[in-house]
Amino acid sequence: MSTMRKWLFSLCFLLGVGLLPGCHTASDPSKPHVIIRTAAGDIEVELYPLQAPKTAGAFLSYVDSGFYKNASFYRVLNEDNQVTGAAISKLIQGGIWKTNHAKAVGVPGVPHEPTSQTHLHHTDGTISLARDKPGTGTTEFFICVGDQPGFDYGGENNPDGQGYAAFGKVVKGMDIVRAIYERPENDQRFTPSIPIYNIVRK
Repeated sequence: MSTMRKWLFSLCFLLGVGLLPGCHTASDPSKPHVIIRTAAGDIEVELYPLQAPKTAGAFLSYVDSGFYKNASFYRVLNEDNQVTGAAISKLIQGGIWKTNHAKAVGVPGVPHEPTSQTHLHHTDGTISLARDKPGTGTTEFFICVGDQPGFDYGGENNPDGQGYAAFGKVVKGMDIVRAIYERPENDQRFTPSIPIYNIVRK
C-alpha cells in the first residue's frame, strides 16, 4: 500500500469513529433535542436544562410520559389580533389545553425560572413556558416568531414583570413555525387548530 493510500485509509478510519478534533458528530447530551411532529411538518428544538433545569426537565418529563400525543397548536399572536397601543407579541402556542384539558389542568405548576436567572432570552425561535401567575406553567408552551424582548424578565408583555421561562430554541423547522403562524385564525385562535401528532426525543 502506498504512503498516500495508507494516509487516506487512516483518515477515513478516524473520521468513521469520530476521533479527529471537530469531527465528532454526536449531539451534546447537555442540550437534548426533541422533535415536534405536526401536520405542517417537523420542528426540531434544542433544550437547555443546564440553564433552566426545572422548566426543561418538566418539559422532557411530559415528552417522555407521552403527554403530547394528539396535542395541537391552537393559539397565535400577531400584529392584527392584539389590542391597539399595547406591546405587540408574535408567537404560536401549543400543548394539550384543547385536546386533553383534564390532564393539562391536573399537572402541578413548574417553579418559575426567569430570564434574569437563566440568561436565556426570547429571541426568534425560542420556546418558552406559557403561564398565568409565576409558577403556574405546565404543559403549554409557545414559540417566538421574531425577537420578543417583552417576554424577558422586566419586559412589558407581562404585568408582573417576571417574564416567561425560556428553556430552548428551534434549531430546524423555523419555516414550519412561520407557516403555522400564517394559518387562518379568529380572535387569536387557529381555525382550525394545527395537530401535533407527538413530541419525541431525537
